[in-house]
Amino acid sequence: MERVNQTSSVSEFILLGLSSRPGDQKPLFILFLTMYLVTITGNLLIILAIHSDPQLQTPMYFFLSFLSFTDICFTTTIVPRMLLSFLSEKTISYAGCLTQMYFIYALGNTDSFFLAVMALDRYVAICDPFHYVTTMNHDRCVLLVAFSCSLPHLHSLLHTLLLNRLTFCDNNVIHHFLCDLSPLMKLSCSSTFLNEIVIMSEGSVVLVTPFVCITFSYIRILITVLKIPSAAGKRKAFSTCGSHLTVVTLFYGSIFYVYLQPLSTYTARDHIATLVYTVLTSMLNPFIYSLRNKDLKQGLRKLMGRRKSQAAPS
Repeated sequence: MERVNQTSSVSEFILLGLSSRPGDQKPLFILFLTMYLVTITGNLLIILAIHSDPQLQTPMYFFLSFLSFTDICFTTTIVPRMLLSFLSEKTISYAGCLTQMYFIYALGNTDSFFLAVMALDRYVAICDPFHYVTTMNHDRCVLLVAFSCSLPHLHSLLHTLLLNRLTFCDNNVIHHFLCDLSPLMKLSCSSTFLNEIVIMSEGSVVLVTPFVCITFSYIRILITVLKIPSAAGKRKAFSTCGSHLTVVTLFYGSIFYVYLQPLSTYTARDHIATLVYTVLTSMLNPFIYSLRNKDLKQGLRKLMGRRKSQAAPS
């Protein structure tokens, strides 16, 4: 049987981006270049601070360092291509488009799984503190990281292979700033029924399961914290979860808005929500976690202090 993508007349796609007006391209280039540099710098500082400070060698910060690394890779998959389109190059090859889509789904879902693992870590720390060290031992943390990285890649591979089966005819204009499943499926001139079934079944499970784990963890945390008699104890418990909850709300709020809707309702209005979970959340994560976390702020101060002392002339 002939592979359907061999009959496609499309060898490249055109990404329309955020705006087609020439006057918007330069300001958008400067804005997203600045956001990209802030994202890379902020997340690198988080990683360096965690790995250079012995006080931050705990499971929570171990997972945070991997989240920061994933955010760097996630943003790098998207923003440099956006910057090129602002300058002039709006075309992307068929293979390049599928490659970008693969990494967007793999890294985006890895972010999602790390947020769930971090919620689980907070649940054990607050609800079962006496067994925290044995429950969240190093080997188990490594296994959780390996699972959080491998499953999203298998999920992404499935959807990329299914998309590659589709036929694309004359229309190759993507009304988006990245190669996403929904706009690509809308361009197909063959049936997308199987793709939609898999998205609504397997895709929903992969997307919703980490969120359910996070919700369960925080319900149990809330029940436990409300039983703490002292107000100071409650504040301390909530302070360790506040930054994580802020990130979860931003990330999942925008993702659910974009993906938990039928293909036919997907419009250009979803671009803003896509920007939130692909670009904005990755940029804000270092600020959210450092501003609301005394240990991390202290680690960052130590790191900057060492850099200044090394730079100072002897």
